[in-house]
Amino acid sequence: QVNLEESGGGWVQAGGSLRLSCAASGRVFGSRAMGWFRQTPGKEREFVAGITWTGGQTDYAASVTGRFTISRDSAKNTVYLQMNSLNPEDTAVYFCKTGMTLTELKVPALGFWGQGTQVTVSS
Repeated sequence: QVNLEESGGGWVQAGGSLRLSCAASGRVFGSRAMGWFRQTPGKEREFVAGITWTGGQTDYAASVTGRFTISRDSAKNTVYLQMNSLNPEDTAVYFCKTGMTLTELKVPALGFWGQGTQVTVSS
């Protein structure tokens, strides 16, 4: 069992920035990757970004490439998502997730999920 606690969501105007954090506890050693998804009402959760604990390999959705940066602090078992140049289309609940690999991270049925944090971008 892995517990994930997200923080850092909130409200921001278009063009602004936010940084999300996800602190992992429990059997973290079994999850070699962590990342972020987001979901808006009526839509499925979509992959945003992922990173491996070892090596720091990253992967991003096309819609956030160049604007979002994922990073990790292995000593704190924490993953961050720096979000810049936010626009209203980025408004969503953002979820942290684990995976054995970056590929498995993108499979919703595998791994553990956090409770989510709301990000609202106003125009």
